[in-house]
Amino acid sequence: MINEAHGADIYTAAEKLGTDKDKIIDFSSNINPLGMPEAVKEAAINSISHSDKYPDINSRELTRSISMAENVPENWVFTSNGAAESIFRIVYYLKPKKGLVTAPAFSEYENALKSAGAQAVYYNLEEEHDFKIKDDILNRINTETEIVFICNPNNPTGQLTNKEISEKIISRCRQAGAFAVIDECFLDFSENKEKYSVVNLLEKYDNLIVLKAFTKIYAIPGIRLGYCMASNEKLIEGLKLSGPPWNVSAIAQSAGVAALNEKEYAVKTVEYINKQRKYLIEELNKLNIMTYNSHANYILFKIHANIDLKEEMLKKGILIRSCSNYMNLDNSYYRIAVKTDEENRLLINALKEIKGMQ
Repeated sequence: MINEAHGADIYTAAEKLGTDKDKIIDFSSNINPLGMPEAVKEAAINSISHSDKYPDINSRELTRSISMAENVPENWVFTSNGAAESIFRIVYYLKPKKGLVTAPAFSEYENALKSAGAQAVYYNLEEEHDFKIKDDILNRINTETEIVFICNPNNPTGQLTNKEISEKIISRCRQAGAFAVIDECFLDFSENKEKYSVVNLLEKYDNLIVLKAFTKIYAIPGIRLGYCMASNEKLIEGLKLSGPPWNVSAIAQSAGVAALNEKEYAVKTVEYINKQRKYLIEELNKLNIMTYNSHANYILFKIHANIDLKEEMLKKGILIRSCSNYMNLDNSYYRIAVKTDEENRLLINALKEIKGMQ
């Protein structure tokens, strides 16, 4: 059995409680609370009738749709089985000996590096600075650094890195002969995302790779769909050859094409997330729980009570994410997703009932 390194393990939680997985309220996975758009669901269902054939090995229609949505050439796009596959393919193709990751950050950067025999080194994000990246990260990028991973907004902190710092990192990586991987998988949940996205820098920097995913924003984690972009066409071709073919199913390709047409849904999502995130942060602060200024669809918080909050919440049928296995965090940190108004209120009421929380 795979060790728990992520949220969303409702299966183990249901086994532990002896209940059905659908009765677990899952705050541990950061999925759009508005749910899968109907058009995306219909596209996925309709594609089943064509699943007696192999999917398009080049994901042509999906790649064209991504190209138009991101305003980049088609040959700058690589589609993948979730963003995680892109991360591993990037590392397997580039074969770096050393990579820099922030701590804390999404665990798959470190996992990919270690699985390829590379050394992961860390830039510690400091709590006193709200876990934000500062200019001193540039001092950690040198000729021994071959790849740098930046998550924007960061997971699990929800903090944004401004574009000026992002470009400094990309530029320093180019000077050092390194690739910069900027993960924007959660940026679609943020207001004014254009101010922070580096997609328009792809033409300027051939060492830049931008990661995106359909998983979170369109609520299709079970379908598995992501992509990355780079102006380095040799890299894109290398990614295609660094793993098995037919990596994106026909169902995923159809769902992705439909999702990219859901413009109104994306706007509505940002508005809803912002309102609900504000409510959760205000209520958590009332409970003397320390929160951080998240710009994503999840919130990192710290408790002062000497309890296992994940276990206490699970007794109430609510699954939250313990952050104790994140580098540079401990068992006082937890992450919750921003969910529906009703679910968010249930979470706050459950927290109020836990002895020792107030």
